[in-house]
Amino acid sequence: MSQHPVSENLFIEGPVGRLEAILERPGEGALEGCAVICHPHPQHGGTMHNKVVHTLARAFVRSGHETLRFNFRGTEQSEGEYDAGVGELDDALAAIDWMRARHGSYPLWLAGFSFGAAIAVKAAVATHVDGLVSVAPAISRFANGLESQPECPWLIVQGDEDELVDIEETIEWFNSLAPGPELLIIPQGEHFFHGRLAELRSAVTEFVTA
Repeated sequence: MSQHPVSENLFIEGPVGRLEAILERPGEGALEGCAVICHPHPQHGGTMHNKVVHTLARAFVRSGHETLRFNFRGTEQSEGEYDAGVGELDDALAAIDWMRARHGSYPLWLAGFSFGAAIAVKAAVATHVDGLVSVAPAISRFANGLESQPECPWLIVQGDEDELVDIEETIEWFNSLAPGPELLIIPQGEHFFHGRLAELRSAVTEFVTA
């Protein structure tokens, strides 16, 4: 697979206006599927350009997936205003619908980091996806009280030195789930995975291509 994806900046229609997005596809080879990636908290500097989000996009593109990163409402050039996770879930579902309309016959994966991971989990409960990757999921703050859990292949990744999402909280949540998800703990990994991004990318690539 080419190391140089083809990238396109675009806008997609969201529930309250246009959402700024980046679409990336493998430079060569047959398409294996598609993916939508959700970014961390917009009120704490989170955008689709975040390094962990970028790393997730690279993992999917290198695995042969056309990949959509987008900015939630009110972030950078996306229209609307921050909506405490409620409207952001609608944004994620709109992005999934956009990708489905483009690649309806291909497997569709969903991924997210921190706030975006919690939104992705909720979206994967609300609609069918073929796979889910949750990195440092801020579940207690943004996705508590799920009526069910995603039934697709699901990888949860957390650093054991995360200063923002407590690892014990993530483990407790993981243990409350029915069998299905896999939990990967990255040693000496903090919230933004400084020095561990290549390891994160490799883990996601391995899970997606398994």
